[in-house]
Formats: sequence, C-alpha cells, structure tokens
Amino acid sequence: MNGPLVEPGSVLGVLGGGQLGAMFAQAATRLDYRVAVWDPDPDAPAHHLAAYSFPSPFTDQKTFTEFAGLVAVVTYEWENVPAVLCERLERTTPVRPASSVLRRIQNRLVQKTFLAGQGFPVPRFAALTEPGRLAEILDQLGYPAVCKTATAGYDGKGQWKIDEPSSVFSVRDSLTASCHSTMEWIVESFVPFERELSVLVARGIDGQTIVYPLVENVHEAGILRMTVVPAEVPSTVVERSADLARAVVARMDGIGLFCLELFLLPDHRVLFNEVAPRPHNSGHYTLDACNVSQFEQQVRAVTGLPPQEVLLTNPAAMVNLIGEDAETVKRDVECRRLLGLPGAYVHDYGKRAIRPRRKMGHVTFLAHDVQTARDRASRLRQSLLQASRN
Repeated sequence: MNGPLVEPGSVLGVLGGGQLGAMFAQAATRLDYRVAVWDPDPDAPAHHLAAYSFPSPFTDQKTFTEFAGLVAVVTYEWENVPAVLCERLERTTPVRPASSVLRRIQNRLVQKTFLAGQGFPVPRFAALTEPGRLAEILDQLGYPAVCKTATAGYDGKGQWKIDEPSSVFSVRDSLTASCHSTMEWIVESFVPFERELSVLVARGIDGQTIVYPLVENVHEAGILRMTVVPAEVPSTVVERSADLARAVVARMDGIGLFCLELFLLPDHRVLFNEVAPRPHNSGHYTLDACNVSQFEQQVRAVTGLPPQEVLLTNPAAMVNLIGEDAETVKRDVECRRLLGLPGAYVHDYGKRAIRPRRKMGHVTFLAHDVQTARDRASRLRQSLLQASRN
C-alpha cells in the first residue's frame, strides 16, 4: 500500500465543490498544495478557493483530460460522485479513497452487506427491489422500520419511517411513484438507540491510523443539528467504537478520512449506521477544538504525509445553520448575544442562495467543560427554532 509522497506545490484534485471541498482547499493551501476543484455547479463555494476550477459536468471529456493531466492525486468531498469517473482517473492518477471503496460505500445495500459479512454489528436489514414486496419484507423484519434509497439520498432525503402496518401502503405508493428500472431500497429494523454517535478515522498510505474523539449527534428532520464532543458515554463505549472504526477502515483498505456513524443502544452496545469516505458535518468541531482539523488530516492522508496525532484542546458543541438561520443569527438579539460569548466561532460557507434544509454555515462553542459547551449550543438551537416560528 506504500506509495510516493505527493510533494508540496503539487496539485490536489477534489471532486465536489461544496463546503467540505472548500475547507479541504483551505487546509491544502496552508500545507503548500494547490487545489483543482471539479464541480458542475459554478456557484459551488470551493471554486472560489481553488487554483484551478472546472465548473462542468462530470461527463465532460475535455475537462476530464485537463483535470487528469493536472493533478497528482484525487479525492472527493461527497460519496455520490460517479464511481466510474474515479475508475477512469485511477488509470493514471491515485484516487484516495479508491473507487473500489467508493463503490462499496455509496450503495447502502452493498455497504451493509459488506459490514455484516465481515462480522461488524449492524441493524437487521433486507433488500427491496419491488415496492409491492414491502409488506412481505416488513413481516420478516418487524415494526418499526426504516426504508431508504440504496443510493443517493442524504440529510433525511429518500427515507421513510414505517411505524405500523397501516403506514405500508402510503410508503409503497411513494416508492412506486419514484421508481425506475434500476431502483432499489434497503429496509432496516428501526434501532431503539439511546444516542447517535460518530467517529472520524484517518488512515494513511502506509496503514497508519488516527482516531478522533467520539462525538454525540442530534438530528432534526433527518439533518444534523448539533454535535457535542467528547460524547458523554462510558469509556468502554469510547474504546469499543474506536476499535470498530479502525477495523472497518482497515478491512476496506481505505486511504483518506472517514466518518463512521453509530447507534448506541441502552445496553451500551454499538451498531454501525453508515460509513462516509470523506470529512463529515459532525467533524466540523475539529476546525476550532483540535490541533489538526479533519480537513488537514484528509490532505495528509491522501498525499502520503503521516496522519497527525489528535489533541482535543477544549470540549465543544457545534450547531448547524440551516436555511434562514444564516440570516437569523445576524438580526436576532439572543443569537447575537450567544455568538458574542468567548469561545464562539462562526463559519459561513459562502453560499449565495438560501434554501430550506440547506446547510449555510455552523457555529462552534468551546468551553472548559462539555456541559457548558452543550448548554450554549442548545440555547442557540432553541433561539433559532423560536425565531423560525415567529
């Protein structure tokens, strides 16, 4: 797995130009690399920070030739970039994580089947290829359950919670309406989790692996709303989660930065929810609360620099700014007061258009203890919620 170091001054290619790509570009620039961003959206934030910008479709052959001839290594900021594009790039340029890892992860059925086959703990699940078989599958798995599109879908999109048999028909109709010839879904037993957790793992080209602190996540309507670090769970849960995360990434032979989402059960067992082969929203606290951010770690891992040991300098809590929140924090008195507290850091993603459910930025609160950080983040979250109702 060893490979040559990508020397500083080289061009790093990133597929996808959202906020994760933008923060990757900033980290790469600080380490003396240049970045080429390929994203079809000309308004994608990372285009404004890139040395080379390619706002064209991923199918454009002219862009492919120019991009491939320019970059020394390629990574991505989103697991729904075309795997076939990564396979083509790999013929001449290292892609990290590899296209084989991407293919395994970007289809939830393939991912869960792999994890279960390797003995990793996951919820019970089944494949669904015909909406008419939904009731039959649910008779096997039981209620409640969650149906998800096998590919694409994020932030709660493409997901249906099914609490009881009477809900099956409306979900089945929704699946039928969205169905095309290659459509498939994964149906999972709903996990009665106590908390949602996640952990970042960086793995270099020599197999060296670094694990970040375990964090607790809170979602609203399928979108991550708040992250608290360190997670207030027993040390055995922290150790078990870290060991499982290392093992999964190693078993995939992954190179780069990964996030592993977990469910914590009341008996302190953990189950894998999903694996992301990239930096993650729940890791944004690392920009302010760690000696090395998830984005710098991504740069280090994909270029052959050794991953750096992580130090959590302060407990922290992060709140996402979604849709109109980006304007609310500027005018709401209580929000402005909270953002004026010591240890509050505001990150604006530079997106021009405000849309519902769109992540526009985030706020991180650092504190001497985790409860203070959590309380401040919770107050901001409540202030944003209250303002949205007025």
